Order: sequence, then structure tokens, then C-alpha cells
Amino acid sequence: MSASPLPILVLYYSRHGATRKLAELIAQGIDSVPGCEARLRTVPSVSTVTEATEPDVPSSGAPYVELHDLEECAALALGSPTRFGNMASAMKYFWDGTTSQWLSGALTGKPACVFTSTGSLHGGQETTLLSMMLPLLHHGMLILGVPYSQPELMTTSTGGTPYGASHWSGVNGNQAISCDTRSVAIAQGRRLAETARKLRQTA
Repeated sequence: MSASPLPILVLYYSRHGATRKLAELIAQGIDSVPGCEARLRTVPSVSTVTEATEPDVPSSGAPYVELHDLEECAALALGSPTRFGNMASAMKYFWDGTTSQWLSGALTGKPACVFTSTGSLHGGQETTLLSMMLPLLHHGMLILGVPYSQPELMTTSTGGTPYGASHWSGVNGNQAISCDTRSVAIAQGRRLAETARKLRQTA
């Protein structure tokens, strides 16, 4: 009987769809690794109006993440659009509710990576990626970047950093994901899955 595939969580928040497209490319890279399977999840929006709520099931895209997704995953790819050089409040709100998983060490020793999209070319891609690493480091995760052996890092003009895949979506979100960004995102997902598989084999 064959072993169950390793679940790799791709957790993202996307307002206009650019970060979601990156998440799907990272999932494509994960699924290209034998024995690994991407699990796409998102988080609900938050509102300054306390009575406002989101539906229990999103109208489109991935299902909402549940805390057991963190506990079950073998690795994590975390993505958010940039909000003033930081992760979106919806993603921060989710991580603020993971104290139980922090106390139990549910994510300790698991590999992780981060990705983002921005409306402006210099809109804080790298600081957003670094901000998303912070809760992952507190959870004891092993952070993976994108090595410069990935040649598109040297040629891209639309995003892409050694800290993680990124995409310049344009002010109106109308900039298509470039071939370079596509390659970087798929490679990042593949690297995450390969690392998770190697760690599982040596455990």
C-alpha cells in the first residue's frame, strides 16, 4: 500500500487575485514533486465594522484555513499582498490566533516559504516577505528562500527576490504574471516540497 502524500499547506490572502495566482503557481511546483500534495487555503477578510462578517464558505477560490491544517501540514507556503510594506491585516489576524499551535510546537521544524504581490514596483515586496517570516520563526519553522541558482532572479523586472517569489500587479491589478515570476514561483514550491520530503525521509 502506498503512503499518503505529504500535505503542503499553501496559505494565502488575496484581495484582487494576484496573490491567489502566485499561490496556484507555487502549488503547481509542489504537486510536481512525487509524494507531495498542495493544500490551498485562504483566510477571511477582516473589517473595521464589528457587525460585518464573511460567509462560512468563500464565494470563490480556496476554502478557509482551519487550525488543524497547520497541525497536519508537512510544510507551509505563506502569501499575502503588501499593505504599506507589511502583510495584510487578515493574515496577521489569523496568525494572532495560533497561540495553541505555538505552545504545542505544531509547526516546529517544518520548512516554510513566503510570497507576495504589490500594486507598485517598489511597494514593499521585501519588507512584506520579511514581516511574514516573523510569526513563522516564532513557531520554530525552517525558512527557505529562493537561491540565485534560479536564473530568473537575475533577469526578472516584475518582482522576485531571494526572500521569496513576488509579483508587481500594477495599480489596477492588470499586470499579468511574467514568465520569470512564474518560473520563480513554481521553483519555490518545488523546493519547499523537496525539502519537506527529505526531512520526512530522515525523521
